Amino acid sequence: MLNKNIEKLPEFDGHELVSFFYDEKTGLRGFIVIHNTNLGPAAGGTRYRNYKSEEDALRDVLNVSRAMTYKCALAGLPYGGGKGAIIKDDKKPKNKLYLETYAKKINLLNGSFFTGEDVGISVEDVKILAQKSKFILGKPDSLGDPSPWATALGVFYAIKAALKEVFGSEEIKGRTFAIKGLGKVGFDLCRLLYEEGGDITAAEINLDAVKLAQKKFPKIKIVRPENIHKEKVDVYSPCAMGNEFNAKTIKELRCQIVCGSANDQLVSMRDGETLYKKNILYIPDYLANAGGVINAVSELDKSGYSREKVLEKLKNIQNTAARVIELSKKKKKPTSLIADELAESIIYDKKI
Repeated sequence: MLNKNIEKLPEFDGHELVSFFYDEKTGLRGFIVIHNTNLGPAAGGTRYRNYKSEEDALRDVLNVSRAMTYKCALAGLPYGGGKGAIIKDDKKPKNKLYLETYAKKINLLNGSFFTGEDVGISVEDVKILAQKSKFILGKPDSLGDPSPWATALGVFYAIKAALKEVFGSEEIKGRTFAIKGLGKVGFDLCRLLYEEGGDITAAEINLDAVKLAQKKFPKIKIVRPENIHKEKVDVYSPCAMGNEFNAKTIKELRCQIVCGSANDQLVSMRDGETLYKKNILYIPDYLANAGGVINAVSELDKSGYSREKVLEKLKNIQNTAARVIELSKKKKKPTSLIADELAESIIYDKKI
């Protein structure tokens, strides 16, 4: 159990709501947190995963919900940031009643929090949740899982902005890329880059995904996951789990650009400064990977879902990345800090 004041946790950032939920019958246990609703109701996926403790789960969603606020702000969405975390218990596995019970917990917030798939929550799970709650995003009969195409396409556009800055051209052909993770997003990003003539090296722990990638992209090179960040490439794209960059791993990088879909790539803000000092152009994760939430919240548009509008917002990620890069040069600050400042200027209506 938590044995400290929540507001003393380093991830706490004046969050508007921190809610613990529990159901004795199903064993459902976890947190829903809302970071900020200045721009609108909170949006963010729900994670179902093993956590070392309740505190570990809480710190995770406190951190990611803040990133969701900043993500929505930079993406021009009228939503704030929130996140759900269900603490996995192998003795009481996820089932229909379990998910229905979670849906009812979401309903208690009465529309201040919209959620959908994330780590451990499948499209089938979302379908069950949607039967009991109208605050679910990514429903199979609507858009389905938003990750594969929308998030990947957003990262693709962000990469183009970085290439334009570093090499003077956004052209993919002839450039070298290292992709860590060939899951839903990483695989689709690989496809986009491959089709444009990119030279790709990748790493993935799932051997089936590796075999499929080798079949779809015959020229791809596969290396061990622990070595992928050391590849000498133009762009390194982390598309697996977070906490990718620390003092040690940054020293081992041999790329000129870092841009990927993984959340929480920097272990600390100091790591953004270290990348900057090493002259590696870093596109902040919550800027690059906004495609999923852009597509998901489009379900809530009063005029109905428009793929054309979604594609327009995804393309705008490239413009936002270019603006962050330009401000970074002008202010001589890391892009990680500039992105935060730009998001805060939108959230809190203040000058940057």
